[in-house]
Amino acid sequence: MSKAKAEDTTQVMAGEATVVKRYIVKAKGFHGAPVGGYVQFENGDRGIIREVVDGVATILNCDSETTKIGAHITLKSQKIAIGVGDEMLGQIVDPFGHEYHTGKQIGVHEMRPLFSKAPGIAERETLKDPLHTGVTVVDSMFPIVKGQRIAILGDSKSGKTSFLHQLAAYQATLDTILVFVLIGKKQVEVNSLALYLDTIGIRQRSVIVTADILDSLAQSYMAPYAGCAIAENFWMNGKDVVIMYDDLSAHAKVYREISLIADANPGRDSYPGDMFYAHSSLLERAGKLRSNGKTLTALPVLLTPNDDITAYLPTSIMSITDGQLIFDLTTFRRNVRPALNIGLSVSRVGGRVQTKKQKDMTRMTFKLLADYREAEEFSHFGSDSSDDMKKTLQSGHDIIEVFKQRKQELYSIEQQEALLASVLLAEGKPIDVGKLKEDLRAIEGERSPKVAHSKPRKDMGI
Repeated sequence: MSKAKAEDTTQVMAGEATVVKRYIVKAKGFHGAPVGGYVQFENGDRGIIREVVDGVATILNCDSETTKIGAHITLKSQKIAIGVGDEMLGQIVDPFGHEYHTGKQIGVHEMRPLFSKAPGIAERETLKDPLHTGVTVVDSMFPIVKGQRIAILGDSKSGKTSFLHQLAAYQATLDTILVFVLIGKKQVEVNSLALYLDTIGIRQRSVIVTADILDSLAQSYMAPYAGCAIAENFWMNGKDVVIMYDDLSAHAKVYREISLIADANPGRDSYPGDMFYAHSSLLERAGKLRSNGKTLTALPVLLTPNDDITAYLPTSIMSITDGQLIFDLTTFRRNVRPALNIGLSVSRVGGRVQTKKQKDMTRMTFKLLADYREAEEFSHFGSDSSDDMKKTLQSGHDIIEVFKQRKQELYSIEQQEALLASVLLAEGKPIDVGKLKEDLRAIEGERSPKVAHSKPRKDMGI
């Protein structure tokens, strides 16, 4: 009884617009309507119910800002959902699951709600498997664990996106599904990512969900939840998945504007009081399932203007996640790529996937870098350096050279360990790190992560 009648009830519930503020519409006649319900306007526009008070629903128009007073609005579904499944692989889609360039509906056999609860504690398992990125400074110093939520923070043009591209390239050799969520990006950036995924041969195991700067703000708000729903479906069906939100600072600004127009009370930095919940409810959906042992890893990207990580959004995201990788312009200007701030970055669960040997090397490297920074400060005074200080400066310099890595360079864990061990065992004797890297790549040959090449797909508008 219930399923058929519930669907009938959904179809007949309707109301009319009484107040219009750009894309925010208040409509009467929605007693008992669900928050998160999917509605349709008489002109075909799509919308989401944001809240319902005394039968008056606040609705986000996801397509336009031209709703007329008195417009007829119909509740189409109790929950807004997106198409999921293998049919989404290789596609660029909007938050409704339609093809990005054509607007056509993708033929899928299953729908999944955008807003759903995270798995409970009893459904989860301890995280214990490493997620290798091919980036030496990350894998050796701040290892990422499958199922972890780790924030990627940094100022504009500090290397955050390049790191995500390196991670994607390394995953080209593994059976991992990648979901990219692009919020408020330009169309050229969307096409550039698709072309890169084609180049490294991982396009057919990736999904791009995007709401560009020309789409409505409501769609930008929906985008990360749509991407998460797609990722969850692969996760629940036995795949390891990595989802990258680029970026949540743009999402937060969109949500702030929506909330202010909807007359929500502003809080710190004018963000609404439920800003923390909006992001925590999203990121909590990552983890490892006890039922199939598979993982969903979340990598939220956040912009930190002027390298200020003490602002509201960075501190909020850092309190939700299990660590953060901080890219800063100071390191970038010293010609160190990736420009990772080793002093501020941390992976709170990364140590559990390291062997005793790897932990010892990490500890020794941290100590050596701390001594190097101290010795470097003293060397600025121009005083004569002791032999120990000279050795420390040389070792620190060589470690930095090991960590320098161009975007197209990827190193296996074995190569990374060999590089670090060579510097640590040299004990201050100068070594040619560049030559060492070349030799390691030559020795490992086909065992090193390779980038596959394929032709760009013309059917995606590229």
